Amino acid sequence: MTILAFDLGGTAVKFGVLTTAGEILEKGKFKTPDTLEEMIQSLVDVKANYDYTFQGAAFSCPGAVNNEIGIIGGASAIPYIHNFPFKQLLEEKLGLPVTMENDANCAALAEVWIGAAKDKQDIIFMILGTGVGGAVIRGGKVHHGANLHGGEFGYILMDRDGHTLSELGTVVNAATRIAERLDVPKASIDGLRAFELRAEGNKIAKEELDTMFYYLARSIFNLQYALDPELVVIGGGVSERADFIQELTEYVAKVKATVPIATISPTVVGCQFGNDANLIGATAFHLA
Repeated sequence: MTILAFDLGGTAVKFGVLTTAGEILEKGKFKTPDTLEEMIQSLVDVKANYDYTFQGAAFSCPGAVNNEIGIIGGASAIPYIHNFPFKQLLEEKLGLPVTMENDANCAALAEVWIGAAKDKQDIIFMILGTGVGGAVIRGGKVHHGANLHGGEFGYILMDRDGHTLSELGTVVNAATRIAERLDVPKASIDGLRAFELRAEGNKIAKEELDTMFYYLARSIFNLQYALDPELVVIGGGVSERADFIQELTEYVAKVKATVPIATISPTVVGCQFGNDANLIGATAFHLA
């Protein structure tokens, strides 16, 4: 038996046929449709193109996903999937049992199932992009929270001026501040260029990346003592840099050193899966 998995994104919908062990047998993608009707037809067409016997359909979705009632709250770049019985519609049109889970939670579940956090029960998963998203896994399951906002680490306040972790703890925003201070177009400096400038001896780049690492490390230290995870798994494009996790770990150690009574050192690792994480995690959630 196989699972038909979909990862609904703002620009593209990825899909795959996965085994119950998480192996991807087939995969592909299509441009995110403009309307609900077009989306449903595209999903039905994907299913029709395969001869597999599907156990069910697993969806990774943006927003505040409530699988129990089958509704996705909040808002996203796919507005037409929100705030109505989306799961029921999918089951009717696909003729399969459907599960839905938030995309960040799916990425975390992939790592717990067969990735960097395999066999771990309690982890924090942080996705670094334009902001900081993520998930909390407790007892091997997603901790959604009372308002389905568990893992929204980007909202954490980092100073008295109201700056959040998303503002201060991401390479994307560090690059923006570097561009502003150098008085050059923002588009001319991305995360990669920010690290290149630092390597070239640019003091402003060094200051802003130091700030980014410090606040990210500080949040990890705080979360370690609040939730006591076995691992902190870092995802997002920047985590693919060979030296990023090592440097972040060094900053976490520096933060810990400022608290003499602290005895626990957070264990920080990079994620194993990239673009396929949500398909794998959606499948894990479906099989749970």
